[in-house]
Amino acid sequence: MKQPEVQESIVSSKLGRAAKLVGTGAKIGTNYLKYYAKKSITGKEDKEELHTSNAADIYDSLSNLKGSALKVAQMLSMDKNLLPRAYTQKFAMSQYSAPPMSGPLVMKAFKNATGKYPNELFDTFETKSLAAASIGQVHLATKERKKLAVKIQYPGVSDSIQSDLKLVKPVANAMFGLSEKEMKKYFEEVEEKLMEETRYELELKRGQEIAEACAHIEGVHFPQYYPEWSSNKVLVMDYLEGDHLKEFLEKQPSQEVKNKIAQALWDFYEFQLHEKKAIHADPHPGNFLFNDLASVGVIDFGCIKEVPMDFYYQYFPLLIPEVQENLDLVDRLLTEIEIIFPQDDDKVKEELTSAFIKMTALLSRPFNHKDFHFTQEFIDEIYATGEEIYKIPEVKKPTQPRGSKHALYINRTYFGIYSMLADLNATIKTEAGDWKNRLMEKCGI
Repeated sequence: MKQPEVQESIVSSKLGRAAKLVGTGAKIGTNYLKYYAKKSITGKEDKEELHTSNAADIYDSLSNLKGSALKVAQMLSMDKNLLPRAYTQKFAMSQYSAPPMSGPLVMKAFKNATGKYPNELFDTFETKSLAAASIGQVHLATKERKKLAVKIQYPGVSDSIQSDLKLVKPVANAMFGLSEKEMKKYFEEVEEKLMEETRYELELKRGQEIAEACAHIEGVHFPQYYPEWSSNKVLVMDYLEGDHLKEFLEKQPSQEVKNKIAQALWDFYEFQLHEKKAIHADPHPGNFLFNDLASVGVIDFGCIKEVPMDFYYQYFPLLIPEVQENLDLVDRLLTEIEIIFPQDDDKVKEELTSAFIKMTALLSRPFNHKDFHFTQEFIDEIYATGEEIYKIPEVKKPTQPRGSKHALYINRTYFGIYSMLADLNATIKTEAGDWKNRLMEKCGI
């Protein structure tokens, strides 16, 4: 993989970051002018070229700003039904291929975070990064014959989250058609999660807790963390061998190996969600390492979504066919999770209920089969259904924000996992476990 150009500095002031995004907006305007000029001359629309130019300009800007601005791009790259392909492909680079900090900037950031330079703590330390993403970048080090991964947070990330999200809102509104009403509700949830991701001491604690709770799950392994060498801006853990998904698949592993890995991922998420009520909610390929021993390493616990019990008992019954057939129960549950409101007229209620049940029936298909084959066709069907639902007037231009904020990271997690399983072309055991019976009993079915 070609190493991106390094950054000698990161813009941290609000004014400087705002100016960077304003400049990006000007580039997007120029791209549109070129598009309309070409269209007037040739009479043809070439929106793919427009999208490609816009995606490149937006990504270049956000990847240099780092932090929450780039994290939003990363999240959008996983939401393929929201963006044209040019955006999702370009933004996916933010998962682990963003431009890294230069060596001197790495040293300065490490010293500011720990009070020491890397060579004062480790036997060896490589200044060239192994991977660079939205919040920080990872370096290889050794200590007492241990091979370590050292994650260093980009300077100024935690201080710029609120202002960054305010700056990104107009871009999201202009490029992706998101209304202010929609954004306000969900951006609060995004801001809370992003603030948590900058607290490496919290990530260390969560990583240790989840590793202990999930130690029994076959095929999943976790790094050991080292609090004595870590801080709130530097996180030190064991270096895990393996490849990110794209590189792993390029080695053409057997389908048997891919199925075992997929089963491990499925079991890992099922246990977290239905037993622990807290999930690793950042399931993009950059956070997993795959190997030909049919094992997957989980290396990032910065984004953990704790699922409130009331939301769990309101949302997850809707994945069960027997619940979907009980319209009175569906009406109550959809009202509780704010998909429909008592003041909605009958037409709006009917449209939204029908759309939600159609989508949940699709998303819950794996749970209702003993074995399920995840394919790209299945993913395409999900996105096509999403596009169809988006055409409903009350969905496209809602009169009020709809849906619980808690669903944002839950849905994102499912889409991410389903997409990875489809990339693996996996056939695995997916039938709902005891949680289905527990939820049916809770609903009185």
